[in-house]
Amino acid sequence: MKFNIHGKKIDVTDSIKSYIEEKIGRLDKYFENPDEVTATAVIKLRGRDEQVVEITINANKFILRGEESHKDLYASIDKVSDKIERQIRKNKTRLKKRTVKDVSKDFVLDFEEPEENDNVIVKRKVIENKPMSEEEAILQMELLGHEFFAYKNEETKEVNILYRRKDGDYGILEIK
Repeated sequence: MKFNIHGKKIDVTDSIKSYIEEKIGRLDKYFENPDEVTATAVIKLRGRDEQVVEITINANKFILRGEESHKDLYASIDKVSDKIERQIRKNKTRLKKRTVKDVSKDFVLDFEEPEENDNVIVKRKVIENKPMSEEEAILQMELLGHEFFAYKNEETKEVNILYRRKDGDYGILEIK
């Protein structure tokens, strides 16, 4: 697995890098070609003493993401590693059933930090909108840990928004 580790408002030491590589590197066993998988780790400070670790693993056919915070940085790394491993195990059967084309191989995420102002956009993501089925969209949303997911429906070629309802089921907004 390739690693891209950096910090925001915090220096990332060699020992932190090696610990992240060790903990996240254990997930190599879940990938067919771990050398083609890239893990991005962002370490941030929240408040005075809370440290946030955000891990995004970009594999060929899907993206895994986890974020955890704790006062101890190493505990945050342990928690996020366990969280991503649970995501993989939880969605194991779905991932095995996938025989569709390489939908999210070239998925691009662009994170920008705007200036600090009240009532402004604080995060912007740019994604390549490739066609996918509803089942793929559900899987992608689950792997990312989001409550909604925008995608292009492969049948209608229209943009749809998949969301999780309060009762735990899913809903789709079809945009014409």
